[in-house]
Amino acid sequence: MSQVTLRAQAGRAPGSRESRRIRRDGNVPAVVYGHDIESRPISVDSHDLRVALHTEAGANALINLEIDGEKPVLTMARAIDKHPFRNEYRHVDFVAISLEEKLRVEVNIHFEGTPVGVREGGVFSPRRTTVEVLTLPTTIPDFIELDVSEVELNESLRIADLPDLEGVEYTEDPEAVVMSVTVPAAEIEEPEPEEDLLLEGELPEGEEGEAVEGEEGEEGAEEASEEEAAAE
Repeated sequence: MSQVTLRAQAGRAPGSRESRRIRRDGNVPAVVYGHDIESRPISVDSHDLRVALHTEAGANALINLEIDGEKPVLTMARAIDKHPFRNEYRHVDFVAISLEEKLRVEVNIHFEGTPVGVREGGVFSPRRTTVEVLTLPTTIPDFIELDVSEVELNESLRIADLPDLEGVEYTEDPEAVVMSVTVPAAEIEEPEPEEDLLLEGELPEGEEGEAVEGEEGEEGAEEASEEEAAAE
């Protein structure tokens, strides 16, 4: 991984009032601490910071921090505080690191190709776009490429399916789903309600009783006619 250089100024006074003044001047309040150095409040140019954090490495960029012309300190930007509405940084922690010590970092996943299931009408569903790895600072990948072109409908890929990279160890559950191809919601049909089937020769409920009542009525009419005939 390539390294970028960022100049910084020391001597920043603590407090929110001083932080506001620094931002008005086009700088970002920050602090540096970590490997074999004491914590120091500093400030960096906001434009230079944006450039440093917008390489392919993103937030995992290795930053040589030059504080007032001193010997550069190799750092990584952490606890990056951005304004909730404006595109500006409010505060950054720079953590000093050693090239010989492994780090846990989040790396972006780049999906490559069009899944077979999508070509058949399915929906591509990414479950996550980053994965945590353990590796040396010099072997942090800018991103991890995952080929999804062979994924069929109702299939998924997991962390175990991510490519093996030399010096890079995946630290999360190998069975955690990274992406899947699903059936569109509109095409999922609900089962139709089962209809009550009548046995052969069976009448619907209520009809049998009506038929009996009809038969009883006819028999009653015949008996009445015979009684009338006998009386005559």
